Amino acid sequence: MKNLVTENISHVKNLSREEFEALYEFTQILNSATRQDSLIEDTIDIVIKIINAERGIFVKYDDSTNNFSIITGRKISSENITDLGEFSSGILQKVIQEKKPLLYHDVMSDPHLSQFESVQIHRIKSVIGVPIKRNGKVWGVIIADSTLDRREFTEENLTFLNFFSNLVSLALDKILKLEELEKENIILTNKLQSTEEIPDMIGASVVMRNLSQLLYKVAQTDATVLIVGESGTGKEIAAKAIHQLSKRKEKPFLAQFCGSIPDNLLESELFGYKKGAFTGANSDKQGLIEAAEGGTFFLDEIGDISTALQAKLLRVLESREIIRLGDTKVKKADVRIIAATNKDLHSLTKDGQFREDLFYRLNVFPIKMPPLRERREDIPMLASYFARKLGRKDVSIDPSAIKKLENYYWPGNIRQLINVVQRALILSDTNRISNEHIIMEDSRDVADFKGTLHEFEMLLLKKRLEEFNGNRTLTAKSLDVSVRWIQLKLKEMGEQ
Repeated sequence: MKNLVTENISHVKNLSREEFEALYEFTQILNSATRQDSLIEDTIDIVIKIINAERGIFVKYDDSTNNFSIITGRKISSENITDLGEFSSGILQKVIQEKKPLLYHDVMSDPHLSQFESVQIHRIKSVIGVPIKRNGKVWGVIIADSTLDRREFTEENLTFLNFFSNLVSLALDKILKLEELEKENIILTNKLQSTEEIPDMIGASVVMRNLSQLLYKVAQTDATVLIVGESGTGKEIAAKAIHQLSKRKEKPFLAQFCGSIPDNLLESELFGYKKGAFTGANSDKQGLIEAAEGGTFFLDEIGDISTALQAKLLRVLESREIIRLGDTKVKKADVRIIAATNKDLHSLTKDGQFREDLFYRLNVFPIKMPPLRERREDIPMLASYFARKLGRKDVSIDPSAIKKLENYYWPGNIRQLINVVQRALILSDTNRISNEHIIMEDSRDVADFKGTLHEFEMLLLKKRLEEFNGNRTLTAKSLDVSVRWIQLKLKEMGEQ
């Protein structure tokens, strides 16, 4: 930096008024330019203006291939030039070889330059070439030429452009470093997002890591999301995570449960109403979709809404417009829609219970929440998390209790696990949860069983033991197995 200032200080003293004005204009550009493209375009325009050239070009030089690539080319009329072949590659190469500004006042009479084809074709009379350096190497070259006016192609302007190019080099270096940092930041953020835990979603299993990646990816878009999964799998938590990870996170996240709610009540909640729209509508009311402006609106149990409301929701998804009950005025709604259901909407469309067009509008990006039985390796982590959250920080869970939890079928998923842990905390008089504190409810119908053969085996064994009041001999006899088999299975279940 010190050498650069020393080298150019004498040039500054000799600047003309016009050059000072150009320099002032350029320093303003340096202060405002944040992208290399804008800096380079402005630079070329200034060079053309100073030396009254007819055209100019800024090329990047690749020293590994000795090739040039055009970044921007401009005519004095501000038209763009995109063909590098319109300029002499021979003159570009000379600037690279000399590594200093070059001035050719009368190209046509120079035997070393007049031979170049581009000089002959374009009948170029005068050329100025200026190298742009970075880290001691030529990063690029500015070429400006003229076929008519040669008056400004002077040694004084060459000196000025040399000083000018050093300023461009400094500014370019700053911008390139910023752009590199910006790129690194994007890459690091992307890597972080692919491994970072989703807020309030506990689990390190493969299925949960895959789910996290999906949530992060879709959160970066405004796509409508349909979350499917059994009750208690955390569909609303997933919807909140998408909102929190999106650009809409500073705006509202509002949710509406759609199951078992009278149609007119649900409609007024979603869309709002005008005063006098129905008995009791004493004033205007904003609907939830309208209130979520700029944010995210979550429709839970979307499969339960009536066909009449389905049509109105379809309008929201198609046109992002709502109409309050009793109103005729259409309002725009900038809101992202996320819907969830534990039902098979595709089957409902086949049965005519759900509009097919609405299904496809919702199913832009489907996400399936895994049931707890498909990520058993997360159960110890989840149980410890909920025990500390609901009880004491120092509470511990015995391995036998963990095993019992891992062997259970969990038809109620996370919600049921929370209940079991909370029950265990109540039953335990210490800061330790043991096997006897884990009480499961087994009220489900065997006919609706959706688990594995092993899980069905365990379920049948428990029911048969209950039937015979825990008598293992009678249980074994009824199942046509040995008492030892019963003992081994109970040990697997953590019951012994």
